[in-house]
Amino acid sequence: MKKLTGAIALLLLYSACKFNNTEAPKLPIFGNRDTATTIVNGKPVTETVYQTIPSFKFVNQYGDSISDKSLNGDIYVADFFFTTCPSICPIMHRNMLTVYNEYKNVSDFKIISHTIDPKHDSVAVLKKYADKLGIKGNSWWLLQGNKEQTYELGQKSYLVAVKQDNGTAGGYVHQGWFVLVDKQKRIRGYYDGTDEKQVAKLIDDIKILRTETNVTMAQ
Repeated sequence: MKKLTGAIALLLLYSACKFNNTEAPKLPIFGNRDTATTIVNGKPVTETVYQTIPSFKFVNQYGDSISDKSLNGDIYVADFFFTTCPSICPIMHRNMLTVYNEYKNVSDFKIISHTIDPKHDSVAVLKKYADKLGIKGNSWWLLQGNKEQTYELGQKSYLVAVKQDNGTAGGYVHQGWFVLVDKQKRIRGYYDGTDEKQVAKLIDDIKILRTETNVTMAQ
């Protein structure tokens, strides 16, 4: 599996992860960032503005319309796959089942998996795939929609490689990253979905992120 692009690796240099004896651990924030200055009590205050996942609209395995607003108030994990994938997808989703089983009853957590082969992966195909995995309810959505929008979302927003390549087995190239997103739709972690140790870290990091969120809301 290909590694993260050099651009993402560079962004890691700007990320901060706090672990000390006096402060609860926090996950880094990935992606581009900017600053914005506002006037507070007559004085200019400059704050960091982080990259967020933009608006989108797809259909899930039940035929329901799913947009970015469907994830408001949720922490979620995103990935990219296709049902006829001959290589890493079966491993990724076997490992994603571990995440699903850990958090399927947590109301503010979701998993979304975007198919990169929407022509083949119809709603009916995705439902059959979900049934084979043993997915029930609305904790894990398999999303199908416009191919160009899916690819742009993957490449420009989640910062992962997604493209069609007829010279590759299966016809598509994609990375096996699980991307952790917080309730403000900021990227908080990348995990190799084919590596059980990385998936175990993802499960632990979701706990950290939920604690961070609860502390922030209580303040």
